[in-house]
Amino acid sequence: MAAQLSALLRPMLARLGLPPASAVTRLTGGATMESWCISSGGADYVLRRAPSPAFMAGRPFGHAEEAAIIRAARAGGVCAPEIIGVLEDSDALGSGFLMRALPGTADPGSILGTADGPALLAECAGQLARIHALSPAALPEAVPTLDYRAGVAELVRQFEATGGDRPIIALGLRWLRDNCPPPAEPVLNHGDFRLGNLLVDDGRLTGVLDWELAHLGDWHEDLAFGCMAVWRFARYDRPALGLGALDDYFAAYDAAGGRTVDLGRFRFWSVYRTVWWALGCLRQAQVWRDGQDRMLERVVISRRTSENELDLLMLLDGELAPGIAPPPAKAAAAETGEASAAELAEAVGEWLASLKDKVSGHDRFQLAVARNALGMAAREHRIAPNVRDRALADALLAGRSDDAAGTAIAQLRRDALDKLAADVPKYPALAAARALWEGED
Repeated sequence: MAAQLSALLRPMLARLGLPPASAVTRLTGGATMESWCISSGGADYVLRRAPSPAFMAGRPFGHAEEAAIIRAARAGGVCAPEIIGVLEDSDALGSGFLMRALPGTADPGSILGTADGPALLAECAGQLARIHALSPAALPEAVPTLDYRAGVAELVRQFEATGGDRPIIALGLRWLRDNCPPPAEPVLNHGDFRLGNLLVDDGRLTGVLDWELAHLGDWHEDLAFGCMAVWRFARYDRPALGLGALDDYFAAYDAAGGRTVDLGRFRFWSVYRTVWWALGCLRQAQVWRDGQDRMLERVVISRRTSENELDLLMLLDGELAPGIAPPPAKAAAAETGEASAAELAEAVGEWLASLKDKVSGHDRFQLAVARNALGMAAREHRIAPNVRDRALADALLAGRSDDAAGTAIAQLRRDALDKLAADVPKYPALAAARALWEGED
């Protein structure tokens, strides 16, 4: 695919005044768009594009508008990439844009392993304050404004479209309906400000990437999203971007020209974006089924829904009816006779491991994703978790507080623990949840 793309790039690069590409490499990561590193004339560029034309359908704005937002952010002092040009129909490359590569890594593991957390956290807070200070007049008219209640209603619609049978998500949706705050003065939200979308070089923040979710709304949303447990990666104990304490993050944001944080609004957006990302993960499987993008990451990301379901229960824990004590964890049955589905998956995973040193780049990343998928299949076969219950989801979404819904919370906790143990057993919040819930009487 890289060789094919290299040939297709020549007319586009010539149109932008650049020589032919000397190297083209697929970058790893990216839950939605493709990213390609292109070397041309002794400089490096990044091509960001959609995996297919259908993938852009229904989005509030396209890549031309995203590029305009990035240009406005860069002009406003945000360390955003320099846009070189937007793809045109004549380029025959689909939808996307080319930007100059920035130094640094976006890999959370590398960043958390080497950076001075408090110093980098203060830099992130300052950049976020600059984003929120950008004038809406400098932005494309297509940038949407999020109406909170309409946003919750859209999440309910998405929930129904994905089956409407996940009680934990239904519980979160009902909480959002009941706790929606009044509107705040809208500011530009990056929409995805978190580790993974921030470039860091030698401990310093060098780039804010991936602006496709930008919108006008409550500035607490951006603060809350980056602090979700899922974006702390290995540093669950550092709630602010995996880098430090919330109080330090809030203080640095305020000092950089931001605003004083309202903890109630911060909590609302923490729940909102947890539900939002849970549904986003679920939709990835449908993207794969529909053929919009058949990359392996899609189906694996869909199983990360269980991370968000557990996080959601943790966020709402103080307000949930305790119900009855969770049932004990299921003991794994001993394997006998012919190989089980779990053993077949394990065997293929072990064979793939032997190929690790024979592949590189994106293929090496895909191999790791494939082994992860096989591990999920093997653990699911043994644990047999169950998190789908349409009747209970309907009852919780409707706010019915009958005995069945009230006593279901403990079972939901057990189901969430089982499901996450099958999907992502190394997820840091899993141990914290077990310590919190399995110690209860």
